[in-house]
Amino acid sequence: MSAQAPSAVVLVRAERFLPNPATAADNAFQSDLPAGQSDEETALKALAEMDALADALRGAGVRVHVFSDEDHTRPDSVFPNNWLSTHAGGMVAVYPMYASNRRHERRADVLEMLKSEYRVQTIVDYSGLEPDGIFLEGTGAMVLDHVSRVAYAARSHRADTHVLERFCTDFGYEPMAFDAVDSDGVPVYHTNVIGCVGTDVALFALEMIPDKHRREQVRERLSVNGRTVVEISEEQVREFAGNAVELCGRTATGKRHYVMAMSERARRSLRPDQVAAIEESCSIVSVEIQTIELAGGSVRCMIAGVHLDRRRATETELTEAVEAIDEDPHTADGRDVAAEG
Repeated sequence: MSAQAPSAVVLVRAERFLPNPATAADNAFQSDLPAGQSDEETALKALAEMDALADALRGAGVRVHVFSDEDHTRPDSVFPNNWLSTHAGGMVAVYPMYASNRRHERRADVLEMLKSEYRVQTIVDYSGLEPDGIFLEGTGAMVLDHVSRVAYAARSHRADTHVLERFCTDFGYEPMAFDAVDSDGVPVYHTNVIGCVGTDVALFALEMIPDKHRREQVRERLSVNGRTVVEISEEQVREFAGNAVELCGRTATGKRHYVMAMSERARRSLRPDQVAAIEESCSIVSVEIQTIELAGGSVRCMIAGVHLDRRRATETELTEAVEAIDEDPHTADGRDVAAEG
């Protein structure tokens, strides 16, 4: 299977979710609450959406690690991809965050879980750059091609190119930075709202890169290994069509398959030919998260992928694997779990 699509994810169940006032100034995708909707009602609706996403991913055969957050001072904690990324070879990165009230979203218990259940060799922590006003907000600021080892980044104060180059040196990626703006000339705040990279397909709003030469370089780099590039429009970006992520799931019979996770709003914005191009290699899993999208992020922002090797299977998993093999000796899931143990 491809290194691009993780088979496990981390989600944060933010019980006090609200659109973050500290990020509204530079996040053009953020919206106000509907008139008359209370903070409590907003939080309850968001919780239901978070649970729906977790259920949908589990239903697609993706391993889901959910962490609860009851802290009312962390309204954006539902978006862990901004402070955490994991990488093959046991590498983990922790990132510097622009908004001061987001910096305590970083959680030791998440890192401890990763170390206990997966093989973690090195944690590289860039958060010490925050006092110097230097930020790189994880896989929000970067869209990573784990196969070709390219880090795509739209320049902004949330994606400093110096720390981008430092990350690429530490983790073995080629930096590809560019300017990206909307039709009003407003810079894109996070790269992952304008595009995502899968194993065999990428969605990207290339029209939002004003430099034509750089635009063609990005297009060529995305497609160099035969990947299909589905170009999306600025209008579709505003519907969060670019904020998707490819994952690796398992069917009920244990067969591995790729899924493209996105919001239902994003899915509705896609044309039939774009859907067909995605479904050549992925099945689309979409969930309605209109409350969470008020905060200016969508499904990709909610998911921190786990690109790490698992440690030995637990005793319960081994028992389940043996039972599955007894019932069906050809079950791939049973063989894989048993092999891990």
